Order: sequence, then structure tokens, then C-alpha cells
Amino acid sequence: MAKIQPLPAPPSPSSSDDHLQGQRARQAYTVWMKSLVFNGNGCAVYGPDGSVAFRVDNYGCRGGREVLLMDRAGNALIRFRRKGFGMFRRWEVCRYEEGEEATAWFSVRRAKKGGAAVAMHGGAATCYRIDGGCARKPEYRVSGVDGSVVAEVARKQTAAGVVLGEDVLTLTVAPEMDQLLALGLVVVRGLINRSL
Repeated sequence: MAKIQPLPAPPSPSSSDDHLQGQRARQAYTVWMKSLVFNGNGCAVYGPDGSVAFRVDNYGCRGGREVLLMDRAGNALIRFRRKGFGMFRRWEVCRYEEGEEATAWFSVRRAKKGGAAVAMHGGAATCYRIDGGCARKPEYRVSGVDGSVVAEVARKQTAAGVVLGEDVLTLTVAPEMDQLLALGLVVVRGLINRSL
């Protein structure tokens, strides 16, 4: 499969300690909000090397009730299910462990001003907030309860500064954030906006 615009390599570090620090830096993914399946709904996530890392396919209608996040081999990693109606609508997310579906992982509800609130399973309080982002403006941030930004989504720019289409995004994940959780939040945001 062809690669999509790889991210530029970081500058070479001057010492081995700098190199280790660079590896713990923010991780960046390219998210293309198009399915790899003909006439499907979903998105493809490309790693820093430009090859497919994850994919989401919704074989039903756009904004379907159940969606899967898979690795490049097609193994299910996360399942998203829409529950409730109207203002009581939420997304329940389960994580697969070694091919077996685990218990609920987190849930997401819409919040005021177009945001969303994320609660981890077993906790009633909000753990993360998704601020910004709508169907017409895909840029948004995920922040923790202390307000620190743990993930950001923005339109992708090439090394020459050319901004790509509205359906090509860059996801930047902080080193302390679970990358699969960050990807799951991007998928939920796409489902809320009905872009998946």
C-alpha cells in the first residue's frame, strides 16, 4: 500500500541522552477522514513513517451505531457504540484484549459549546475534555482535568507550509497520554460530528 506524506524526520540529536528525550517527545499521526474501503465510511491513521497504522471502517451508514478501530492487519482494537437519544446520547467505548472484548473503557457525552466530556469506566467524574471542533472546523484539543493539553488535532501542513484538505488532519499526542485512547477520542469526535 502506498504511503501518505511522511512527517519530516526530527533533527539529529547531539548526544544519546538528547536522542532518548526526543523519543519520549510528542507522537504525531496523520488522520485521513476517508475509508480505505470503497463506498465505506471511516478513516485511516498513518504513522510517522507514512504507512497505515490503524483504520476505522463503518460499513453501515455514516454515523452508525457501532464502529470498530482496527490495526493494519484488521484486528479489532476498540469498539464504539452509540447509546441513548437526543441530549442523552453518549458513546460507550470498549477495548479488545488479545482478541477478546474487555469491559467498558470510557464513555463520551456532548458538552456545552460544542465540546465533549470523557469519563473513564468506573469513574463518575470527567477525566478529559474535548474542546473545539465541528463539522466545518476540524481543529480541537483534548485536555486533562488539570487543563494540560494531552492531544491536539489540526489540519495537516506539508514541510513547505501547504495546508492540505479539510479531511487530512495531524494528531499530536503528548508522551504521557495513551496513544490508543487519543485515537479513540478522535474517532468519537468524528462520530459526534457525523464525519465517519
